[in-house]
Amino acid sequence: MRTVVAYLGPEGTFTESALLAFQRQGCFGTSEVAKLPVESPHEALGKVRNGIAQYACVAIENSVDGPVTHTFDALADGGGVRIFAETEIDVYFSVMVRPGTTAGDVRTFTTHPVARQQVRNWTEHAFPAAEFIPSSSNAAAARSVAEGRADAAIAPQRAADIFELDSIAREVIDVPGARTRFVVVGGLHSPPPPTGTDRSAVVFTLPNIPGALVSALRVFSSRGIDLSRIESRPTRTVLGTYRFHVEVSGHIESPMVATAFQELGSISDELTYLGSWPAM
Repeated sequence: MRTVVAYLGPEGTFTESALLAFQRQGCFGTSEVAKLPVESPHEALGKVRNGIAQYACVAIENSVDGPVTHTFDALADGGGVRIFAETEIDVYFSVMVRPGTTAGDVRTFTTHPVARQQVRNWTEHAFPAAEFIPSSSNAAAARSVAEGRADAAIAPQRAADIFELDSIAREVIDVPGARTRFVVVGGLHSPPPPTGTDRSAVVFTLPNIPGALVSALRVFSSRGIDLSRIESRPTRTVLGTYRFHVEVSGHIESPMVATAFQELGSISDELTYLGSWPAM
């Protein structure tokens, strides 16, 4: 039986590259994987929640642009999913055009908004008068160029190969060494066993009282638990209310981590466990 994995498509995205890396690592439990391209992290996780896909592969963090906020929002909306694995890939882009097009012909260029932030300096120098057209993914941008809806796309080189475009520049990136972290998200299964170098994550909301966030963070500091990241996102219900996403070093099977999450739950309005998995 094939395992269906949803990812930000179409073929040629960095997310697809991460999915293939996870497949090589055996993260899906089988070599029979059916890739299901979708248009957003929210849709990818929705496919897991409604049973169409067993897993989703989504970007969660970039070393240049920071958190992928659409993924954090998708993780918090609806519950029913957990993170099971992570990987990191190097990020650099090619600038691709239809055959016969030169840099001087470019009046419009397209890419994903996150990618644009990673190549903004380059594009402002190379295409100072060109109009930017946002795309749902880098590979979708390449497809737009192939279909004549934009003059140039900024995407992984694989997208140029897939859509038969010419690359007029390669390894384009404003900050050399940029990397993106991706995660595998599945249903409410047991987490992978502890490895000794693990991460665990929760998302929670707090009452609007003085010192609430300090008390929440003290749950971890008092136990010597390292916070590897903390992000806040609007609840999108009442102005000024936030969800907090926390990743810590350790596994839910560690009594110290488990009791910390239990205590955090006791002082939170709402808490959802998002999984434990081997850290890179």
